[in-house]
Amino acid sequence: MVSTNTDDHFVVFDGVQKSYDGENLVVKDLNLSIAKGEFLTMLGPSGSGKTTCLMMLAGFETATNGAIRLGGKEINNIPPHKRGIGMVFQNYALFPHMTVAENLSFPLEVRKMGKAEREKKVQRALDMVQMGAFGGRRPAQLSGGQQQRIALARALVFEAELVLMDEPLGALDKQLREHMQFEIKHIADNLGITVVYVTHDQTEALTMSDRVAVFEDGRIQQLAPPDELYEQPKNSFVAQFIGENNTLMGKVEQINKDLAVVRLDNGDLIDTVPVNVSNVGERTLVSIRPERVEFNRERLLPDAHTLKAEVLEFIYMGDIYRTRLRVAGKEDFIVKTRNAPDQRRLQPGEMIEIGWRPQDCRALDA
Repeated sequence: MVSTNTDDHFVVFDGVQKSYDGENLVVKDLNLSIAKGEFLTMLGPSGSGKTTCLMMLAGFETATNGAIRLGGKEINNIPPHKRGIGMVFQNYALFPHMTVAENLSFPLEVRKMGKAEREKKVQRALDMVQMGAFGGRRPAQLSGGQQQRIALARALVFEAELVLMDEPLGALDKQLREHMQFEIKHIADNLGITVVYVTHDQTEALTMSDRVAVFEDGRIQQLAPPDELYEQPKNSFVAQFIGENNTLMGKVEQINKDLAVVRLDNGDLIDTVPVNVSNVGERTLVSIRPERVEFNRERLLPDAHTLKAEVLEFIYMGDIYRTRLRVAGKEDFIVKTRNAPDQRRLQPGEMIEIGWRPQDCRALDA
């Protein structure tokens, strides 16, 4: 057992594996350290292993191999209610026959806390989520957003240093969900608590997190701050899973440390950053974000490679313009431009040239 307790290694997954049938691993050799006060999101598609990792940390699932440590102490064999971890579920899991205050008091009663202290902690937790006047109501008398706040307050009521959240905003409408993203982040920052958050919503992950772990096939494909994850994906899965992305297929024509020239399948040449390609002739998937594509030649280097494009569709989206192009034989190439007074609206049928800064385009595994 490791006895050292550093803030950088508050939560540790050390070689953790999980199998339900003894043969197939749903979590494969997970090594992950989470710092005290960090907001870490586990992001990935269904079946990628993210929720299983959260359930193992909570104690609702048992690791097949490896160790899970909290504050330097191995917790594999400690039951959930003795781990001191707060938990928020998507369905809120509030007791319908209890008032809000009774729902919050229940986990404190389980811990044999006295009535006066319970009442004090319940009121403090309700005030944290701006629900101080709702203690006497039952869950059915609350809106979805209010129930979500109560579920969060219940996770905070016994002053847990670690709070786990499993798709907590999935049942809310878009506007309320976006509002609650900022609320949860602000509460976590103000209290200095550590949050491990599970979602399949990329925007949620990018908005709320200090770091994001992208899961696929039981492994972390990339672990990075949101801006790095979005702008510097390490492989084609992350590039295509995080946000919107244009992809083109080709072969590496030239390569050096900082720049690769790729010949696309239609014969055009483009400049890219080589990420996980290393040899001339290697197949590659080229990735470029829609907002980084330029059709104004003045914003490109004089010697930049450009591609011919046909405008197929223009969509007005309020704050941005979204234009669909035919590029290198593909009809789903997207350009996003800001709705600015000097921004030109491209017209269907128009022929244009597009390009980008090489550092905005990445040559990834095919």
